[in-house]
Amino acid sequence: MTGKPFFAHETAVIDEGCEIGSGTKIWHFSHIMPGCKIGSNCNIGQNVVVSTEVILGNNVKVQNNVSIYTGVICEDDVFLGPSMVFTNVINPRSAVNRRGQYSKTLVKKGASIGANATIVCGHDIGRFAFIGAGAVVTKEVPDYALVVGNPAKQVGWMSEYGHRLEFDDNGNADCQESHEKYKLEDGVVIKI
Repeated sequence: MTGKPFFAHETAVIDEGCEIGSGTKIWHFSHIMPGCKIGSNCNIGQNVVVSTEVILGNNVKVQNNVSIYTGVICEDDVFLGPSMVFTNVINPRSAVNRRGQYSKTLVKKGASIGANATIVCGHDIGRFAFIGAGAVVTKEVPDYALVVGNPAKQVGWMSEYGHRLEFDDNGNADCQESHEKYKLEDGVVIKI
């Protein structure tokens, strides 16, 4: 699209009334619906649907075949892996109209959701949390938590660079790549 501050492949459908930030790229066969907001420098892969009222922060990466339904908010630097799934109604029935009863899901800054994971609506994902491929999230996920499986269970903690944190007896850990330091105290991780 010439004259736009973002790139959209010619097969992408971009409805009137959506907001798209500069530097964002929208690829083949994706549909951006009215009333959604997409930040700057996002990458929207092939065959992605961004529904009405969805909010994506800056630098959000959405891989192929992801549908982001009304009720989802992703803060800055979120990664959504290939074919991962959000839901927005806890008890869907084809013959029962539940529009207006959508549950909210907040994916906080820096979180990563792996390929084929499912996020059951109404459960927020913490800052820099890491959801393993194929996980089914049925409850809140704390900041920096690593969760895997069905239903998803926490098996550890992750750094902001995406490395598993190994805490010593004093509750201290270093990221192997960034060398940033983390503290685990009373089941809560903070970067120090």
